[in-house]
Amino acid sequence: MKRHLIEDLRSRLKANQENEKTSNETLESLERKVKALAGDCLNKKTSIDSLKQRLNVATKEKSQYEQMYHKAKDELEKKDLKLTNLESKMMETECAMTELETTASQQLHGLAKQSGQALETVQKKLLLTNDKVEEFMTFVKALTRELQHSVQELRTKIKQAKKMGEVRACKKGLSQESVQLAASILNVSTTDLEEILEVEDDEETAKTKMEFEKDKEWLQYIQKLLEAQFPFASYLMDAIMEKLNEKKKLLEEYSSLMKHTV
Repeated sequence: MKRHLIEDLRSRLKANQENEKTSNETLESLERKVKALAGDCLNKKTSIDSLKQRLNVATKEKSQYEQMYHKAKDELEKKDLKLTNLESKMMETECAMTELETTASQQLHGLAKQSGQALETVQKKLLLTNDKVEEFMTFVKALTRELQHSVQELRTKIKQAKKMGEVRACKKGLSQESVQLAASILNVSTTDLEEILEVEDDEETAKTKMEFEKDKEWLQYIQKLLEAQFPFASYLMDAIMEKLNEKKKLLEEYSSLMKHTV
């Protein structure tokens, strides 16, 4: 329905533009015969004023996009640093956990024949190890959720940047009078008209759904790894690196989009 509405809108715009062009040509022909010099001056003044307005708008938009670009770049750099630190802590925690398990196992063999008090001490250490394992599990889950969330945010920003560029290109191809005329024909405001142009198509919606399902499967795979028997560090690292590489590609795409926008 949206495509039919847009096609109908374009047809009406084209017809109105052609009618307007014919009327303007007739009017300009008459005006040239009566006031050739006055009409020429007026047209030049109007053109200069229009160019000034467009220059002012373009200057403001450039400033806004530069601010958005620098802000997004700073946020992404901070998140990358945070993820790097979390990855380092995860490796340290896993090494510490492995060492604790090895130490606990050795102590169990050496203390098997000792008193109940010594055995109680070992049991306390085992409990502490289990607590650390649980803490590690919690940490990995938080890390993966944060990573998945940051990737999702990047996808959203990329879609917004692409849509913004498409809308700007569409608006650039139409005069302000044409946009207002189209809005009046549809009996909507120019803001509502822009929102109609920004609606996601079926292909984009399907792509978003597919990305959501892939993220869900990735989180489920991480959960299965954490519930599996040791060792699982290499598989876990491969899964996290896969998502980090995806984020890196998205970051490069977003930075490229923002540079072209600016």
